[in-house]
Amino acid sequence: MDEQELPLAGIRIVEFSHMVMGPAVGVILADLGADVIKVEPIGGDQTRRLLGSGAGYFPMFNRNKRSICLDLKSAKGVDAARRLAEKADIVIENFRPGTLDRLGLGYEALRAINERLIYCSAKGFLPGPYENRTALDEVTQMMGGLAYMTGPPGRPLRAGSSVIDITGGMFGVIGVLAALERRHRTGQGGEVKCSLYETTAFLVGQHMAQKAVTGRAAAPMPVRISAWAIYDVFETANADEQLFVGVVSDSQWQAFCRAFGFDALAAEPAYATNNQRVMARDTLLPRVRALFETMSRADLVAKLEMIGLPFAAIVRPEDLFDDPHLTASNGLVDVTIPGGEATRLPALPIAFDDERPALRHDIPAIDQNGADILREIGFGEEDIAELTRIAVAG
Repeated sequence: MDEQELPLAGIRIVEFSHMVMGPAVGVILADLGADVIKVEPIGGDQTRRLLGSGAGYFPMFNRNKRSICLDLKSAKGVDAARRLAEKADIVIENFRPGTLDRLGLGYEALRAINERLIYCSAKGFLPGPYENRTALDEVTQMMGGLAYMTGPPGRPLRAGSSVIDITGGMFGVIGVLAALERRHRTGQGGEVKCSLYETTAFLVGQHMAQKAVTGRAAAPMPVRISAWAIYDVFETANADEQLFVGVVSDSQWQAFCRAFGFDALAAEPAYATNNQRVMARDTLLPRVRALFETMSRADLVAKLEMIGLPFAAIVRPEDLFDDPHLTASNGLVDVTIPGGEATRLPALPIAFDDERPALRHDIPAIDQNGADILREIGFGEEDIAELTRIAVAG
């Protein structure tokens, strides 16, 4: 897809962010074609240097952006940031409440110089009693009930990805795009806020609704009463090759029984409807488990795919590097990670006219685009040289 054909071509965004949630907002909009300028502190975003589970944050959420380093504790740095915002369509920030306000870079201050500006703040909480608390993805998973639902009873367990940071960022993008559409009608910008805690509450809303409908609280997922009888992870002939299988309709039940030789079960009136089968789950599951343990996963997959049932091999994230579907459908984009090594990371999970948004700018080096960006907002060469020296010295 040509760069000018991307949905957000021509939209300029200034991103004051770190870690995951704010950068997630920025990378989605960048992949959609916006010019995203990432403002980093002198010496670069500390997220670049995280170890362990944080080592993948910067590479995953900062492609298709340009980098500039500014000292926001200096008058010249703040002036440059304000001039960036004056020419921007959107500002993204995810610092503690009040941080950018104290620097003169909050919504009210920037709206005064750019009435068309859309200002997106990604926070731990929306306004209310908790809004000044410090929050993290894991904190809100715990206090919002998601960790309780994920782990077994008495052992709350966070989801195995930064699911709230990323989903919260997605809600931020939804808000930004809605505000952009409103601006088309009114000419006015506005303030958008997204948050970790309220995102968690939205995600567990289905369990709240279950309590309201049934009068019984939802059990944690490992001990839940499933809505379907065959809806579980199964062992195969090779203990290292597990498989999830779901049979979620009466017609699928009949197809499943025919394919796997359970004709007697298919003809049994006591198992005719889904709810009947759920009540008989303790009888049905052992028979299915016993059969699957005699078959290879490859044979099971071939049969399940042929009859069109939901299934999934249990894989690890690193297995996706070689996933045949992702590799054949431009589902992975080529990027260069710290140290100069090339790798491939997941593309935005959206297609426009069957084309996936691609890489336009590799993951930027620290202040890689600083001089060019400063020229674009009217700085002279002497000031550019000074600001660039400061950025490099850091």
